[in-house]
Amino acid sequence: MFSNTYSQIHIQLVFAVKFRASMIQADWKERLHSYVTAVLQKDEHKMLQVNSMPDHIHIFGGFRPHQAISGIVQRIKSASSKWINDSGICKSRFEWQGGYGAFSYSKSQVNSVIRYIQNQEAHHKNVSFLEEYEQFLKEFDVDYDPKYLFKEPI
Repeated sequence: MFSNTYSQIHIQLVFAVKFRASMIQADWKERLHSYVTAVLQKDEHKMLQVNSMPDHIHIFGGFRPHQAISGIVQRIKSASSKWINDSGICKSRFEWQGGYGAFSYSKSQVNSVIRYIQNQEAHHKNVSFLEEYEQFLKEFDVDYDPKYLFKEPI
């Protein structure tokens, strides 16, 4: 870390399984969360909350400025997909879809974001992942082209 460098960067990362396939299974998702947490911690970031649904994952962390967000996402995706495939816990080859969302929050919002991520199962009883993702893009005023959003499930 750089001397006299201080930061408070809270970012929620959201990304999907390739083709939004429902591949993350309840019997191993906690191990996935632990693995992703270890990847973040190894790079000196702080996991605040992680949760996943069968077709996507939410990662909320405190990020240090020594690593670009794109590099963090690349490392999480490559390391976790390799771990999933090498461990044999998934019946077919596991891959994350290209792209991701990164949404920043102030310190005052941290607890509400943590609760939101903890309650993904209840949330997704009423809202699909694609609807949720588009809500994030609109809420954060991100310009996007719907044709480049996550690919439809196969």
